[in-house]
Amino acid sequence: MVKWRMRRRRTACSGGGSTGGRSVRMKIKRLQKLIPGGKLMQPDRLFLRTADYILHLRLQLNLLQALSKIYQPSI
Repeated sequence: MVKWRMRRRRTACSGGGSTGGRSVRMKIKRLQKLIPGGKLMQPDRLFLRTADYILHLRLQLNLLQALSKIYQPSI
């Protein structure tokens, strides 16, 4: 028989306090790696750049979807 352990989710208010800040720093570092040019940005600028990057990706997706509809072979 397999016993399943339940994991507790950590929230910002739980724990000793220092782990919450470390978690946020790790997430910012991870985001800096995902966003082009993000490694040199401060978090406030990084969040703005992230929003711009998401918008850019959505526009690219919409354009590619429109092009695929235009060039889709007719059956």
